[in-house]
Amino acid sequence: MATNIGMMDGAYFVGRNEILAWINARLHLNLSRVEEAASGAVQCQMMDMAHPGVVPMHKVNFDAKTEYDMIQNYKILQEVFNKLKITKHIEVNKLVKGRPLDNLEFLQWLKRYCDSINGGTMKENYNPAERRNKGGKERNSKGSQKNFKSLQTNNSLNSVSSDGMGSNKISVTKQGKLGGSATGANSSVEIQELTGELTDLKLSVDLLEKERDFYFAKLRDIEILSQTPELENFPMSMAIKKILYAGEEKESALAEAQEIVAQITKVEKTEYSDDDEC
Repeated sequence: MATNIGMMDGAYFVGRNEILAWINARLHLNLSRVEEAASGAVQCQMMDMAHPGVVPMHKVNFDAKTEYDMIQNYKILQEVFNKLKITKHIEVNKLVKGRPLDNLEFLQWLKRYCDSINGGTMKENYNPAERRNKGGKERNSKGSQKNFKSLQTNNSLNSVSSDGMGSNKISVTKQGKLGGSATGANSSVEIQELTGELTDLKLSVDLLEKERDFYFAKLRDIEILSQTPELENFPMSMAIKKILYAGEEKESALAEAQEIVAQITKVEKTEYSDDDEC
């Protein structure tokens, strides 16, 4: 079971489109951006899919818009993690901000986890829509009862308005809608496409920065190790520093580094053979 997954695990190289397609297919959703999962509800259902019945779906709010409501969803998710003894830390403060990279990484981790349960296969009798509706009905039943009378009152007041005034308003509204519908549709499609492209660019930049920082940290650790008094005069340390401190004008310092190691190895072999002769 995958709970501790390193940053260089293949799980974190799964693309945004693949993640969204996987979630949409498994949970019967229609997500187009990873930020749409920032509320934590999707993550709760992913765990419910992996462990049916463990998540109290009637408490999950799929309509969460405010940070407060989102945090409540993540509290439910954290309780599920605790129940299953999953040690993964949920960075709630970052996730509720809706940043694409943070949400993508968490979804990548969750997909990897779900794939590790029962080989990634979903229970045959698991119905994602039914599980969501079960929570939605219980959550919205009180609200719908409260609003029922007010809706009836509003409908009756609207029906009292005169036929002449009503028909005039309707005709004017229809004309306005017909005139602007084509332009509005085209604009919304363009905005959606541009938003998708912008999200992809942001993700690419964030991923590149993260990868840069990861490898820089590794190189810095190697540099510190090679500079320690006990190791700095070793051939391998000298060769490593040759590569690390090579100037930009040089294509590659690998050949020189290999030559240093080869010369020292040759000397050591000669000394070893001389000792054998003695």
